[in-house]
Amino acid sequence: MLTVVILTRNEEANLPRCLAAIPVRYPVVIVDSGSTDNTVAIAIDRGCRIYSNSWPGFAEQRNFAIRQCGISTPWLLFVDADEIYPEQFYDWFEAGMAGADAIDVLMVPSILYLRGKRLNHAPGYPIYHPRLVRRETVSFVRNHTGHGEAVVDSCRIGYSDIPYEHYFYHGEIIEWMHKHVDKAAQEVQLQPTTGAVMTTRGRISVLLGRSWFRVLVRFLYHFVFRGGFLDGMAGLEFALMFTWYEATIYLQAKANIQARG
Repeated sequence: MLTVVILTRNEEANLPRCLAAIPVRYPVVIVDSGSTDNTVAIAIDRGCRIYSNSWPGFAEQRNFAIRQCGISTPWLLFVDADEIYPEQFYDWFEAGMAGADAIDVLMVPSILYLRGKRLNHAPGYPIYHPRLVRRETVSFVRNHTGHGEAVVDSCRIGYSDIPYEHYFYHGEIIEWMHKHVDKAAQEVQLQPTTGAVMTTRGRISVLLGRSWFRVLVRFLYHFVFRGGFLDGMAGLEFALMFTWYEATIYLQAKANIQARG
């Protein structure tokens, strides 16, 4: 009834733990976008089906998995290599969701971990992502940021109250910054995708637009308003990281305006 899909590129550090948390009764499909480490070997050893596709973006890669990887189960669960879904989630799926016909997409909340420490406040929960999807009725499109994904608004949406664990950062700050400079370049122009489901966060982000004020607000939001200070130094580190990201977007937007002028 369910196939687990993992999008990978150089995930040898994260993939073993991710795969270990997936019940062996579910088939796992790996869509790899050019790993040069042991990612593919690890997946083969686990018995995963491997497909390769150059990285086109999150939305397009998820659509590739849905349409081009020979998946026949009614449901697909998208799990990133740095994420862990608890056994409770799979039990819940088997108990009732497998035969559900009222929804096409399940929005699943995440809990973020920084350097292995659970962040209980700073990210600003709940954070929902479209992860469990009905194969025959769901397509992904790029969301308002230009790099993230959303589902088309013809989909029937449900919400889970069982979160997955997202170990998004282990201390590789330079690598993280390089990755987010590229994301920032895509996010300079916030533009809602016609016909896509938008989260409340997405609507607020578009409404605020791009200004220096967002840089200050980003820090206050994570560290003060959402109680990031209660997460200690990890909360401060998280707030500073994403304030830097917001500042990077602002500076790129300003540079684009100057270049056009």
